[in-house]
Amino acid sequence: MDQDINSMLQRFIATSIPLIIFSVVFLMGYVARKILFKRLLNWAKSTTSPLDDVIISAINGPSLIWLLMLAIYFAIKISSIPEGIIDTLGKFLLVSGIFSATIVINNIVGKVVNIYSQKIESTLPVTSLTLNFSKILIFGIGALVILNSLGVSITPVLATLGVGGLAVALALQDTLSNLFSGIHIMLARQVKVGDFIKLESGEEGYVTDINWRTTKVKMLPNNEVLIPNSKLAQAVITNYYLPDKELAVLVQVGVHYDSDLKKVQKVTCEVARQVMKLVPGGVPDFEPFIRYHTFGDSSIDFTVILRAREFVDQYLVKHEFIQRLHERYQKEGIVIPYPIRAINYQQEKAGEYPRT
Repeated sequence: MDQDINSMLQRFIATSIPLIIFSVVFLMGYVARKILFKRLLNWAKSTTSPLDDVIISAINGPSLIWLLMLAIYFAIKISSIPEGIIDTLGKFLLVSGIFSATIVINNIVGKVVNIYSQKIESTLPVTSLTLNFSKILIFGIGALVILNSLGVSITPVLATLGVGGLAVALALQDTLSNLFSGIHIMLARQVKVGDFIKLESGEEGYVTDINWRTTKVKMLPNNEVLIPNSKLAQAVITNYYLPDKELAVLVQVGVHYDSDLKKVQKVTCEVARQVMKLVPGGVPDFEPFIRYHTFGDSSIDFTVILRAREFVDQYLVKHEFIQRLHERYQKEGIVIPYPIRAINYQQEKAGEYPRT
């Protein structure tokens, strides 16, 4: 009887001690974590850099999982579980820790790239393709670290991946063509996210993203065109944001032959300057000008050269200029003639059929 009680007591103690160790480690770690993160958050608020906020936010949640894993590790170390099971659980915890750390690093890199995208853009365009590449690289390194921690030789794995990569490359030629075309488009910087482009087929719009397969172009009617990267790399493209966003806006005008051309030039340039300074999308410091070029059938024709900040601004600039110029011409007595067609009455009469 006494032996049974002692045996039960020993089993109870053997079971209770790991639970006690687990609870103590977890509770102490939890309190220390709360104090530490409270101080870190206060410190982060006093700094101007967003980087510390990103790091603290990224590790706040996973730190609780790491604390739980640490408590489990200490509990199983002093338990009476067989050594083989302890080693297996230890490896599982190690792999879980490395994997969670990989996720945290990936989240930090993604948020840092988004925050500093404007600065990074000067060296490498920030698109879905670059973000996906960074994820693949980070998780690939994490997988190699896990294999190495488990005692698996990395060299045969890399060799197997190399042979398998050749087979995959043959099977996915079109996909890889789009992938490398996307990389070429980004590195050549001929087309970037945010650019307004026009394809030789007529589609035009803003580039919203470049991913591993397609380039997304949002057109002015608010629909989206998906262009395979390989097709885009071979297409003739007009990029209205290169070398500069600003572009010339040409407006064709014609005035009557009796008009005073010097007065026409003076009045037209005054209206054009007003449009440049007052209309959103105009370039205030640009000096507009006109160039006469044609003696037309019913008018002397000329071109007014204005300037818009970017492609879509030209529509409002043209609208306001034509409206204001028409009002000003009416006040100044400058005539925009109707088209005139000369008719030979005798020839028309000779061609008439006799009436019955």
